[in-house]
Amino acid sequence: MALDVSEMQTIEHDVIIVGAGGAGLRAAIECSRLGLDTGIVCKSLLGKAHTVMAEGGAAAALGNVDPRDNWKIHFRDTMRGGKFLNQWRMAELHAKQAPDRVRELEEWGAVFDRTKEGKIAQRNFGGHRYPRLAHVGDRTGLELIRTLQDKGVHTGISVHMECTMIGLLKDGDRVSGLVGLWKEAGRFVVFKAKTIIFATGGFGKAWRITSNSWEYTGDGQTVAYEAGAEMMDMEFTQFHPTGMVWPPSVAGILVTEGVRGEGGILKNQAGDRFMFDYIPEAFASETADTVEEAQRWLDGDDGSRRPPELLTRDVVARAIYNEVKEGRGSDHGGAYLDVASRRSPEYIKKKLPAMYHQFKELAEVDITKQPMEVGPTFHYAMGGIRVDADSQMTNVPGLFACGECAAGLHGANRLGGNSLSDLLVFGRLAGVGAKAFIDANPDTPKIDEDQVKALVKRAIAPLNRESGGNPYVIHDKLRDSNTSLVGIWRDEEGLTKGIDAIHALRKEAETVKAYGSSQYNPGWAEAMDLNALLTVSEMVATAARLRQESRGAHSRVDFLGEREEWGQYNIVIKRNDDGSMNVERVARGDNPEELAKIGFATLEELEGTNG
Repeated sequence: MALDVSEMQTIEHDVIIVGAGGAGLRAAIECSRLGLDTGIVCKSLLGKAHTVMAEGGAAAALGNVDPRDNWKIHFRDTMRGGKFLNQWRMAELHAKQAPDRVRELEEWGAVFDRTKEGKIAQRNFGGHRYPRLAHVGDRTGLELIRTLQDKGVHTGISVHMECTMIGLLKDGDRVSGLVGLWKEAGRFVVFKAKTIIFATGGFGKAWRITSNSWEYTGDGQTVAYEAGAEMMDMEFTQFHPTGMVWPPSVAGILVTEGVRGEGGILKNQAGDRFMFDYIPEAFASETADTVEEAQRWLDGDDGSRRPPELLTRDVVARAIYNEVKEGRGSDHGGAYLDVASRRSPEYIKKKLPAMYHQFKELAEVDITKQPMEVGPTFHYAMGGIRVDADSQMTNVPGLFACGECAAGLHGANRLGGNSLSDLLVFGRLAGVGAKAFIDANPDTPKIDEDQVKALVKRAIAPLNRESGGNPYVIHDKLRDSNTSLVGIWRDEEGLTKGIDAIHALRKEAETVKAYGSSQYNPGWAEAMDLNALLTVSEMVATAARLRQESRGAHSRVDFLGEREEWGQYNIVIKRNDDGSMNVERVARGDNPEELAKIGFATLEELEGTNG
């Protein structure tokens, strides 16, 4: 019997936001504030957002702990951490606006830790020159979500929970809505909208060891790509240096950088503090102009000592990886993170309460007495949907993106803490951009019934087959392949094998079978997720093969070190008319003169210049 679209449930809003993490909630608050009828569609329950895993804090140059900090130094740190592959304008907007967004959270009820003077407390974090992360113990993301949800529900936002996005609908070139699936009922729904904002997060579930939860399957990137949006910087995938290693049931769960920010140090099996062996070249290139300046930073002769454990995440992750590879790893294949010998039990329980309970309950380790076993875990995607810096709109009219699913701010490597301020700054700007687009295009776009039917037909195919492959097996094969071939270290041969494996798995996925009914069927959900998981994996591997250098979080054993010519290009991916993937280098253009002066300036030139 043919599908009758007119009988399908239809919900209409001015703007639909897909994703209810920090970026989605902040965008929704702004849209509602600007008078738009706003709806949020989330894959899971409201409050079950990956933002809660961001424990360390939100980076903003408030200058509460060290008054020498200012937006220019934050901008400089961000550009240097990203190996100058960041979008200059996005880094500028972020550094300038982050302090206001954090203060705004405080006005909305966020309860930050305090300095003795009663100001918002800030802690050290990797790659940041001064203490910059506004925090709530080690539960900052949870407090951020609590505050944004409380603000959001009181502004009249409609929330549509446990609804999986199937695909976008378009009226000509412009987006007109999307098709979703209610998990509980197993029924499809059409959402009509004048604009759509994606805040769908990342895609870590395509790798074996990850801090990401089950929702992170690359839905937003894949759906946007299939609708014609461009992707950028997909080769830059961040492996957080400290995920839990043992027991296997918790492998990959995040151990906040705040442990190191509060004094924790890394040791190998012999008890050596090995990060000192990785300082001379890496530290100078990441965070200082010269080795001498880096050493002054380490020694703390300017009153703001930084341990080598707070190098940028790509450096620390590779250091742990190398220690394990050379036989100096911990008992279970990681490194030891020791805060117990550095801080009192009372201090640890006050500053790191979530970590204390996490290790106590999941690993039977008392971190006030014992070291933690940690190792690299896939954590964050620097690349994603290409957007305009000021409006956050993609090249598809009416489609916006913000937060982790969008590219541009972080370049080749994200600094810890920049993710929370990123979602606050660009979530708001996406809302402002959506309002401006609607003002310029007030008409409601039409829904194409044939597009709805095609999306539903593709989604329901695994249920209708009499037999086929197991979607969980295919997902497992993909995670193993990506982990071994598209991991921390990469080379031409391995990446080619990884791409071939993805193509073979896509063939298997075309005939996958989901057993059972449509209501609350995890096998069906897994089968539908495969397309996105395979698509983002192919993007990462193909872009990584094209970039023949090592820069930031992208490391090639066959092309060690940065190559100047590659710093002039971003890799952009788009879908060809025949469905094939087009991957090409796109010139970045000339550096903006005034911003380049800041990015390449010395610290002495920037301190006290917060104008």
